[in-house]
Amino acid sequence: MNSDYYAHETAVLDEGCTIGKGVKIWHFSHIMPGCTLGDGCNIGQNVVISPDVVLGKNVKIQNNVSIYTGVTCDDDVFLGPSCVFTNVVNPRSGVNRRGQYTKTHVGKGASIGANATIVCGHDIGKYAFIGAGAVVTKHVPDYALLVGNPARQIGWMSEYGHRLQFDESGLAICEESKQEYKLEHNLVTRIK
Repeated sequence: MNSDYYAHETAVLDEGCTIGKGVKIWHFSHIMPGCTLGDGCNIGQNVVISPDVVLGKNVKIQNNVSIYTGVTCDDDVFLGPSCVFTNVVNPRSGVNRRGQYTKTHVGKGASIGANATIVCGHDIGKYAFIGAGAVVTKHVPDYALLVGNPARQIGWMSEYGHRLQFDESGLAICEESKQEYKLEHNLVTRIK
């Protein structure tokens, strides 16, 4: 393991995990074998990262988050307090389904709100925004804003986390960054 990171004395780091430079791992968190944590990640208190989870650079994980085997997160993902990922579609205590995990991918810059649940097998697009308490049961497009249970799309978000308001020609400008976006065929792209 790399020594260029900080881990609180109560954190448990299993053999065989890879931890990048500048990573911070806080109280009572458990990092299991085979995990990869990219440079600059911040792992809050009481976080569980199961075997073989891959986190990109600068992933921010708030307290009480569970990330189970089969999940990958690209760079700059934000996971809000107590959000959770599942990895088995039909769990039963009396039926062993280890090794039958369904994968979930979270795209670059996406944010998942507090207490949200991501049902396995549903990817989250880049810069998507999942509201607090939402239950995601389908794939989420890039830049989409979803809320509710089951989660439904109610709009679009900029890379800076502001709601986009598209004009009649399908153009929108982020109020903070002034970046421009195009809505076409129910998909959003950033105009370079």
